[in-house]
Amino acid sequence: MNHPFQLGRQIFDEKYSLGKSLSNKKIVRLASRGEQGNAINVVLTSADVAVDGFCSSRCGSHGSSYSTSKKSKFAYIWVGNSETQCAGQCAWHFHQPIYGPQGSPLVAPNNDVGVDGMVINLASLLAGTATNSFGNGYFQGPAEAPLEVSSACTGIYGTGAYPGYAGNLLVDSSSGASYNANGANGRKFLLPALFDPATSTCSTLV
Repeated sequence: MNHPFQLGRQIFDEKYSLGKSLSNKKIVRLASRGEQGNAINVVLTSADVAVDGFCSSRCGSHGSSYSTSKKSKFAYIWVGNSETQCAGQCAWHFHQPIYGPQGSPLVAPNNDVGVDGMVINLASLLAGTATNSFGNGYFQGPAEAPLEVSSACTGIYGTGAYPGYAGNLLVDSSSGASYNANGANGRKFLLPALFDPATSTCSTLV
């Protein structure tokens, strides 16, 4: 029997209970405040929060931890808002890239570089969590540096993509924003390609 995803309880930590500089252990502590069974707990940090490795080596991560009872494990995701810290690395699609080809940045579909960048990273990590929740699922390469269904297709969002070019995308005629997915309430999003093991290619939405 299939169980559809549904949004669970949301927790807002507006007083920065663990501070504005977070280690991996603190991310796990925040994630453990959510449900610890049949759930993926997502930690989203604001633009003024620093996290170990953020910007320098990662824009987000996923992992797992034992529940409080130690009887089971739960999966979690962390994604940071890079707008003021490193938009050129973690939201480069909507900001001039720090490295590589220097094409014109795309217009963010929701007019928010930080959050639109977070959506891309969250989508990538959700796909990785669903297929490789505990490090023993689907991935390519070594387990300590796996290529998962989305990270195997970095930078690809539409057909014809190549390094520095996201691919042939849809463009909103009124705002000029680039997107490839329609969401609820008229929202538009840019979502990453996923690796299709049946064809050994990166599958895009457009």
